[in-house]
Amino acid sequence: MQVTARTAAVRAALPPALAEVLAAYEEHLRWQRDLSAHTVRGYVGDATWLLEHLVRRGGTRVEDLDLAALRSWLAHNRTRGAGRATIARRAAAARSLTRWLRRTGRTPEDVGLRLVSPKAHRTLPEVLAPDQARAVVDSAAGAEDAVGLRDAVVLELLYASGIRVSELVGLDVDDVDRARRLLRVLGKGRKERTVPYGAPAERALDAWLTRGRPALAAERSGAALLLGVRGGRLDPREARRTVHTALTAAPGAPDMGPHGLRHSVATHVLEGGADLRLVQELLGHASLATTQLYTHVTVDRLRAVHARAHPRA
Repeated sequence: MQVTARTAAVRAALPPALAEVLAAYEEHLRWQRDLSAHTVRGYVGDATWLLEHLVRRGGTRVEDLDLAALRSWLAHNRTRGAGRATIARRAAAARSLTRWLRRTGRTPEDVGLRLVSPKAHRTLPEVLAPDQARAVVDSAAGAEDAVGLRDAVVLELLYASGIRVSELVGLDVDDVDRARRLLRVLGKGRKERTVPYGAPAERALDAWLTRGRPALAAERSGAALLLGVRGGRLDPREARRTVHTALTAAPGAPDMGPHGLRHSVATHVLEGGADLRLVQELLGHASLATTQLYTHVTVDRLRAVHARAHPRA
């Protein structure tokens, strides 16, 4: 549930006691849990509508929030057509709120502990075949202008390292250890990890740092590794456009965006024999369960190859 004008209006209409709690919860998410702005907006938006539902049921204080109210809210979402994944996400948001209410002494118990919600169906991510990935990354090769050199670095580093676009554009020049071909990446929850990259990415980096970046650098550039045409830090939307353009230029490649490159990296590395926990570290997944999703992708690809190639498939 995104924070829209309607959500803002609902929040403004909450009783003062609930509005104060919601504001304190938002501060907790932003400063104590150090979540991203996008995640904070999602949690606060869900909490806003949960509290609005509580008010419609006659509640005016967080002490009125009980298990029946939580279940009623999820049921209301289902009747309005929310899918399993949405219901599961909103239940998680509700449990986050009730857990915080209990820890801060605002409620005598955590009523969300007994809230059961359907597990979201996890769809297998679409991935590129190795030759498609090569075509995507090579689509910007040979460029001599500054923007072309930058786009080549964007594609090479995304596929070489599997980092997120937000992590890529957040890199500073000093975050690149060129002697050891390592990136120091600040991931979700401000967790730092070190990610390797290969020789092709190093060549693209060398061309960008020696010929591309100096041409775009301005007073506002600061330490940013990747720059936009006006000299500021590269905008994530521009990085995504670069990937979409490259995918369009590669024959047969689906237009799945930057995260598709990340999925492809995980799948290709696993197919190459990498340990699952090493891939978890590479991608910066908090849970191994998230990384395990890619093992299903590799099994499906194996099954497809077997069906085409085995005489008794």
